[in-house]
Amino acid sequence: MSRIGKKPVTIPGGVTATIENGTLSVKGPKGTLTLGLSDLIDYKLEDGAISVKPANDTRQARAFWGMQRTLVSNLVEGVTDGFTKVLVIKGVGYRANAQGRTLKLQLGYSHDVDLPVPEGLEVKTPDQTTIEITGIDKQAVGQFAAEIRRWRKPEPYKGKGIAYKGEFIFRKEGKKR
Repeated sequence: MSRIGKKPVTIPGGVTATIENGTLSVKGPKGTLTLGLSDLIDYKLEDGAISVKPANDTRQARAFWGMQRTLVSNLVEGVTDGFTKVLVIKGVGYRANAQGRTLKLQLGYSHDVDLPVPEGLEVKTPDQTTIEITGIDKQAVGQFAAEIRRWRKPEPYKGKGIAYKGEFIFRKEGKKR
């Protein structure tokens, strides 16, 4: 039994959800998100909540149960509050600058890295070493943050690179004389 899957996803005020043609559509103050529904799971809208149950007792249906409930929860949370990832840049001369729909990174390469910001996401740089990515789609926010981080992952000796805020970077001891 999935502990996560048992809990129904409550729909707050100002948010509407509809199930039709194999898709769940959730509309809220920040926008609209849709999710393709799995045939292995039963979805029900009842008294201000969406309940998720396995359609049958197969192993695959039980495995999908908790994940599908979490995906539905992410839709509701996205259209009400949105999601944010914060990246921190450490290193001498490393900096970021958001210019319109482009993020310009200087990461010690011989060239600047220009990344186009995907639709539906907003990128801010409060200072030169902080990048804030916000959007309503959790997967898109996390994917773009991972693509930015991939340009210069934190290294274990000095900790230089792009890291998530609050991420622990395992540090190694350097060479000894």
